[in-house]
Amino acid sequence: MSIDAANAKAVKRMMEARPMLTGVDEARRVIPGMKDNLLLHAGPPIDWPRMSGPLRGAVIGALLFEGLAKSEKDAIAMAEKGEVSFEPCHHHGAVGPMAGVISPSMKVYIIENKVHGNRSFSNLNEGYGKVLRYGAYSDEVLKRLRWMNDVLGPLVGGAISQGNPIDLRALIAEALHMGDEGHNRNKAGSLLFLKLLAPAISKTAKDSVQAAEVLQFIGDNALSVLNPVMAACKAMADAAHGVKGSTIVTTMARNGTDFGIRVSGLAEDQWFTAPAEIPVGLFFSGFTQADANPDIGDSAITETAGIGGFAMASAPAIVTFVGGTPKDALNATLEMYEITASENRYFSLPALDFRGSPTGIDLRKVVELGITPRINTGIAHKNAGVGQVGAGLVRPPMKIFVDALLAIAEKQKI
Repeated sequence: MSIDAANAKAVKRMMEARPMLTGVDEARRVIPGMKDNLLLHAGPPIDWPRMSGPLRGAVIGALLFEGLAKSEKDAIAMAEKGEVSFEPCHHHGAVGPMAGVISPSMKVYIIENKVHGNRSFSNLNEGYGKVLRYGAYSDEVLKRLRWMNDVLGPLVGGAISQGNPIDLRALIAEALHMGDEGHNRNKAGSLLFLKLLAPAISKTAKDSVQAAEVLQFIGDNALSVLNPVMAACKAMADAAHGVKGSTIVTTMARNGTDFGIRVSGLAEDQWFTAPAEIPVGLFFSGFTQADANPDIGDSAITETAGIGGFAMASAPAIVTFVGGTPKDALNATLEMYEITASENRYFSLPALDFRGSPTGIDLRKVVELGITPRINTGIAHKNAGVGQVGAGLVRPPMKIFVDALLAIAEKQKI
């Protein structure tokens, strides 16, 4: 099979995947390989000594949440002594935004790809402010996490089981027509999510007070749909992995220290990494570029599947959050057509006469043209416990694409 044929096969599998949100359950019960002393994290593999401030903060918070540590000092000691294991979410079919930490008892969304049979998972979204995914672990953060685990997760899971699974591919397609790009702007998608869940939540809540509390939490959080959308994109990208000879990228992920990619035609555990860049963007009051941590999170799986920064043409309002002008948003999408293998059959962009979003990052084109993918992202403070300080744009280092292409060439003896 030629590289072009292999790429066509991989991208078709990615686009034809049908990710459905089918439930919510405890991570240890549903995520393959999850263990009681294991914490999953965003990005490629990393150990405690090399972890950035935000990821360390999220690890500390997760150990406190689990009751494995009684204090920050205890949590740090556990990590330093090797009493807790760390593995990428991506090694377990999961994804998480920013630090992306998933601990054994956390509730997670379950996504099933009805076409290819694979499953994926993500944690629940905490909203804005000081949150675990940005490395915050105060009592307020832990209290919110426990409420999400004890009330929000079971009620949303019960609502899904009472109704029909949520077709996330259809939800993303509709949100793109309503001003979202699926990564940093999810206002329309989150409202669609709320609309689909609300009737069943109202029926399954123990009383009207609980129903109102959960509905308000979801409605007030414009990022509520981000996590299941990320898991949907993970299911799509995983469906494209393992096509012999393909140069299509199936993972882009960052852990706050390294940026890593994986490629369809290479081994599932073969990462290509280089130091993550620091995003450039707009900062909240009191913070500057000097406060920013290097890029972090699994959320670049959205760009991997053809939305996010690749669909900015549909979301001109995103520039008020990440910087630039509406024309910049349009040009960002147009540039991404140069490095992709296809146009998405299901994700179309009104501003471009409903042209399909650029889908299937091709290593060959990235290296030949010298154009790396555009990614929309939140910006975490470089110190643990502070949280989000802004949002902006970032690109992966070119080195990882060159290294991956050389590995494909060696394997195929091109």
